[in-house]
Formats: sequence, C-alpha cells, structure tokens
Amino acid sequence: MLTFGSLLSLLLAFPPTIYGRKWRDSGTGTIVLEEAWTIPDLIPSIGDVIAANGETNAEFKANVLDIHNQRLKAMDESNIDFMVLSCAQPCIQGISDPVDAANMAIKVNNQLASDISNQTDRFGGFASLAMHNATAAALELRRTVKELGFLGALVNDYQQSGPDGQTLLFYDQPEYDVFWQAVSDLDVPVYFHPRNDIPAVIDLIYAHAPFTQGAPQEYAAVLSTHILGMCTNGVFDRFPKAKIIVGHLGERIPSDLVRIEARLIFQASLGMPMKKNLTSYFKTNIFETTSGNFATNLLKFHIGEIGLDRIMYSIDYPFVAIEDGTVWINSLDNTLKKQDLISLKRGLAIEVLHLND
Repeated sequence: MLTFGSLLSLLLAFPPTIYGRKWRDSGTGTIVLEEAWTIPDLIPSIGDVIAANGETNAEFKANVLDIHNQRLKAMDESNIDFMVLSCAQPCIQGISDPVDAANMAIKVNNQLASDISNQTDRFGGFASLAMHNATAAALELRRTVKELGFLGALVNDYQQSGPDGQTLLFYDQPEYDVFWQAVSDLDVPVYFHPRNDIPAVIDLIYAHAPFTQGAPQEYAAVLSTHILGMCTNGVFDRFPKAKIIVGHLGERIPSDLVRIEARLIFQASLGMPMKKNLTSYFKTNIFETTSGNFATNLLKFHIGEIGLDRIMYSIDYPFVAIEDGTVWINSLDNTLKKQDLISLKRGLAIEVLHLND
C-alpha cells in the first residue's frame, strides 16, 4: 500500500511537466471539454460499457487510453481545435483509502501532463483529485494549475470513503470550504461528472430495473442531487466566484427549473442556507455542456431558461462518437445565429478556460 512517505518517490518517478497554454486556434474549430482518458492501472475500475457506435469493450478501453492516434485523427476530421482530457469515471472517486487516493491522483495528473506535453496546442487537462480531505485537494489543484498548466479539475461525483467503501462524501458541506476558496482564488472551473454508484445503492434502487443504470437514469439522478446540494447548502453564496460545469445539458436540472424552484421556496423557513433562487446560480456559477445530449429542441429550451452564455459544446468521447457530435453541431447552422453558434462551439470555452490569457 502506498503511504504519504512515498509521495516524493512518486513525484520523482513522474516529474511535473510544465507547459504553456498556447493552443491551435483555427478561428473556426470547436473546443470540447468532457473527453475521457485514463491510465492502465484504472482500466478495471471502469468496468464494461456500451461503447460508441457498437464498439466492443476492448475497443472502448483502447480508445480511452489513446491520445495521439485515432483520437487526434478524429479531431482533425471533425475540425476540433482543442480537447480537454480528464480521467474516466470513477477514477479517484472510486478509491476509498485516502492515502491510496491521494497518491493515485498525483500519478494520474503527472502522467496526463506527460502524455500531452508534446502536443499542448491540441490537448489540455483537468486535474483528478482525491476529495477525502479538502485541504489536500486544494493543494493538488493548485499544483496542477500552477505547475502542470491544467485548466481546472474534474470530479466524478461523490468520493467513496470508509474502510468498506460505503461512506459517500459530497462537496457541499462546510468542511469543503477550503477547497472552494482555492477554486475561487485560482479562477478555474470544476467539472462535475457522473459515476457508477456503489453496489449498495445499485441494490437498493436499481435492482428492480437494471437497464436504467448508468446514462439512462442513474447518472443524472445522482449527480443532479449533488449539484442541487451545492446550491441549497449555500456553497455559491459563500463562494460567489466559484465555477462548476455540469455535462449532458445540466443533468436535467435546467429542464425542471420551474418545478424545483417552486418547491424549494417552502424550504427557506426550514433553515435552508441558500440565499438566492436556483436560476441565479446558473447565471453566475454553473455552466453546462452538451456532452452526450445532442437534442436541438432541448438546447433551444435551455437557451431560454439559462442563456446561451452558460452552455458549451462537448462530446463525451469515447462514450459517444466524435462523429455523432460533429454531425449534430454542424446541423445547427440554420438554428442559431452565427455569433451564437461560435459562442457554443468555442467562444465561451475560451473564456471559461482562460485559453487566451
């Protein structure tokens, strides 16, 4: 088992690769920022998946490990200028031991920095973080941003913890304030990504309807509750500069804003810390992406609910085929005004990720 004493040797084995943020800007290409990658050590934790375009599980796992071969070829064919990579779920959030998790986060982050160091004009990184301890997570986020040039972090929903892995840690509690202060100070986003639930949750909720596990229902149901917890527990009131990103068109929250807000009103008298309404946080703190949810009518509805200045294009590769996203985004030429389409494809991402700073 790795110990904190092994951190130095780990850092020496994978020395930080400091790189700049000069990226290939064609002026017309897209930017995508929920695109998965991993290291061989973590492949078993991903499990079997239904891959894009009927690929086998073996083909999917080959694609999620790859950066510079078929991934880059597909980017060139689809006019993708820049892709932000992050560790495929559950990644560090599936490691219950805090020491093992902290060490693996360092290993993953250093490996990602090394893997993309020779092509930073096309690839950026989101840090993986062990969320057992908010101070340690803040320190690793700061290291990856300042030393490795990462553009923020991605967390795969709740952190497993406890000796049996059955304790679930959510980041909407006051003990995580030191982390959100660091996020605010660094002015980088944290991407909230879904994960497969622990077996105890699966057995209680999904055993009767196993086909609803994963993307059909499980992911959105669990992660949206985490996001609502961030709002209702006052995280964005305490840290008004904190920014988070939620994929799959906001895990359904903007589709149900009216209903949610109408019922939350009654919670204020019961001690709910939230000081504003939910919509306000989608105007100031929360962004969403289109990853894996290429629904044009729903996109138009969300534009009306939260505004196009809160929505970015992403794909969710290799869970979703790059070609599928490309066909959809190109189909919007007659749906959105030219400047609005530029904002969706690239403009807002440039701003949120500080790519031109």
